[in-house]
Amino acid sequence: MKTIKVILITISALVGAFLVTGLIVKETRYTAEVTLNKPIAEVFSNFAKIDSVKNWIPEIQSVETVHKNPGITGNVYSLVVLNQGEEITMTEKIMAYILNEKITLFYDAENMLKKDDYLFSEKNGVTTIRLNASCQSDSYLMACIFPYFKSTFREQDQSYLNNFKTFLEEK
Repeated sequence: MKTIKVILITISALVGAFLVTGLIVKETRYTAEVTLNKPIAEVFSNFAKIDSVKNWIPEIQSVETVHKNPGITGNVYSLVVLNQGEEITMTEKIMAYILNEKITLFYDAENMLKKDDYLFSEKNGVTTIRLNASCQSDSYLMACIFPYFKSTFREQDQSYLNNFKTFLEEK
């Protein structure tokens, strides 16, 4: 009986800690970075082309324009993403666009709200793309999970940046 009490207390403590995570951590933030031996204008223009994103993010199945502004900021796209064999439709909105400096994207993918802030800089013909990402959820249970998957999110975004580098340098 004592063993059962210990097990139940341990499980209760773990569940409690998990649920408290959603109260304490409201947003999961991380960074990723890649350098390319290309001029910033070439890197930025290729990165900003919505139609070519499938070349470095293999999970994207299709991209459709939902709303197009005269400028680029405010454009909205619908993306179909293949996630572990299941198709998920997500919305991408361009929140900020500063030529050769910055692109900020906001994604709404079911219970995941994600902001990707890409910053571009160049030094001696070498361009660096730095991603500052943040994730949160409109679902409490998903918000509890995100902090535990921070390294997975970072690795995935880093792999996308590495794929972009490979795509552009092979071009």
